[in-house]
Amino acid sequence: MASIPASRWVVPPRLLSHWINAIGSSKTKTASYSYSYSGIISDSHSHYSYIPVPIPRRCFSAMATPQDSASTKTERVVVKGKVQGVFYRNWTIENATQLGLKGWVRNRRDGSVEALFSGPSDAVQEMEQRCRRGPPDAIVTGFEAFPSTDDPGNGFERKPTV
Repeated sequence: MASIPASRWVVPPRLLSHWINAIGSSKTKTASYSYSYSGIISDSHSHYSYIPVPIPRRCFSAMATPQDSASTKTERVVVKGKVQGVFYRNWTIENATQLGLKGWVRNRRDGSVEALFSGPSDAVQEMEQRCRRGPPDAIVTGFEAFPSTDDPGNGFERKPTV
């Protein structure tokens, strides 16, 4: 008997019938799903045969890790210009919370604002774009972003001036 490739699944007949009932047999029901046609069903307890089994791709997502570290991004940003006394920190907290980011924001004695953003890469990029504009009364003249390994903590908070 040929060896079974690791990419193949062993699907017990009762599970196969459950999937077929859940998926439905009409093409109109299954047309919107993406399938992997590489399953194995057993025809008895000791014999296996290759039979194409449609497995919805959505079944694979439950087996994935909760969040891949490659999709999480942490960056420290420094925003320069007229960014103090214009509600910049509170605006940053509101926007970061809205985007589901973790981190902090604080004023710096040189008149700039510093922040740490951590979360999904696209949310961090969106927050950086928002920070380049800032709240209505801010005038942003400089923006720097640096990759960071700092711990963002839980939630998003305001830190004391440094």
